[in-house]
Amino acid sequence: MRLDGVRIERADFGDPWLADFLQAHLDDMAPTAPPESRHALDLSGLQAPGVRVWVGTIADEIAVTGALAAIESAHEEVKSMRVAPGHRGQGLARIMLGRLVEDARERGIARLSLETGSMAYFAPAHRLYRAAGFVECPPFGSYLLDPNSIFLTRAV
Repeated sequence: MRLDGVRIERADFGDPWLADFLQAHLDDMAPTAPPESRHALDLSGLQAPGVRVWVGTIADEIAVTGALAAIESAHEEVKSMRVAPGHRGQGLARIMLGRLVEDARERGIARLSLETGSMAYFAPAHRLYRAAGFVECPPFGSYLLDPNSIFLTRAV
């Protein structure tokens, strides 16, 4: 699929650039909260059954990633949303989130939820998700109430 110059495809875990991109995501999250409050999946977690990872490229360079992870029947979690620093502010997260919602809808998923940080660092993510129809909710799945997290959900 190609949108606004971005080619979005399912992840190729054999791509060494993907491993580096995903590690950079974990590295970005490290200073934002204590370890017990960081919920980003590592490479092996993203390869687990029930997880679907998408990669958006521009000119063969990874620019954005996003994933959906099964929580329960017809309920999935948005995971691993990351835009490369050099591509931020161009609407790529909105495009990727739209692809994730479309994928969920095509597969009959009824609800998407997510956890993100509560700190000012995550304000752009808060705006993105709220603009896409996500609203605050209590912790879901195995999450616990945490002052470092906010939980959002929306019907698909």
